Amino acid sequence: MRKLMIGVLLAATVIASPIGVQQVNAAGAVVKIDGSSTVYPITEAVAEEFQAATRGKVRVTIGVSGTGGGFKKFCRGETDISEASRPIMKKEMEACKKAGIQYVELPVAYDALTVVVNPQNNWIKSLTVDELKKMWEPAAQGKVTTWKQVNPAWPDVPLKLFGAGADSGTFDYFTEAVVGKAKSSRGDYTASEDDNVLVQGVSMDKSALGFFGYAYYAENAKKLKAVPIAAKAGATPVAPSIDTVKSGAYQPLARPIFIYVSAKSLEKPEVREFAEFYLKNAATLSEEVKYVPLPDKAYVMALDNLKAKKTGTGFGGIPEVGVSVEDLLKREGKH
Repeated sequence: MRKLMIGVLLAATVIASPIGVQQVNAAGAVVKIDGSSTVYPITEAVAEEFQAATRGKVRVTIGVSGTGGGFKKFCRGETDISEASRPIMKKEMEACKKAGIQYVELPVAYDALTVVVNPQNNWIKSLTVDELKKMWEPAAQGKVTTWKQVNPAWPDVPLKLFGAGADSGTFDYFTEAVVGKAKSSRGDYTASEDDNVLVQGVSMDKSALGFFGYAYYAENAKKLKAVPIAAKAGATPVAPSIDTVKSGAYQPLARPIFIYVSAKSLEKPEVREFAEFYLKNAATLSEEVKYVPLPDKAYVMALDNLKAKKTGTGFGGIPEVGVSVEDLLKREGKH
């Protein structure tokens, strides 16, 4: 499996290896990408394969400022492609519209947002969404500080929380799914846009709990324990995996992930060819980095939308939880 290098590459702008496209020979051509650290592993894998398959003179820069941070840059016209671990939100749609930025929305895979604890944690076999809410809701700040306060059956030891920062699409999705409102969270936890910081924090503290994309768990499975999640009390807990996401059993923490391509940037051959290459290879490469590929017809539809410059979003600019693959396909065919 490819190594996830977010911990090394996190910066305002991260420059990947030069990659080439067949139709572009001019020196200095650049494809600028920023956004979600969750989507980053797929984008990095695509860039590597694109480099191996082509021999032009194009440079790809990849930032990891989070979904929200990426959209801020994208809607200012600073990037060609924005990675997102959730659909574009209303305020971002308005910012892009104000700046005259149109975009093609391209789903590239599904992710199992994964809750993890330290392997030495011997009291957690599974968690309910309600238990997660008790840990993470705003009312818990400064009050719910031990595991015992969440569930009397658990030990009276400190509850150390690690999670995505406020600019992260993962933060938006997790809070919507668990607390019931996007961005509604206690603030007294260790937050980072760098998922490797969260991995490190949980792996070094027996009483820690964190959440991030499945790829980062899979890369660090020997030093983390993924927690099966029950959608409600009495429901059967389901562990995150490619199979449970495909079947629809892993709810409510399964979610589609996207790239957004600027319609104006598609006028540049290097951006157009990179985006096409991305969709043609996303199924194989997303699975390689431990995400769930979409059905083949989803990539065909996305490629058609890209070639037609079909702009807009299949979502309404508000947070949603539990969007199925079938529903995603219907939406993406209509915008």
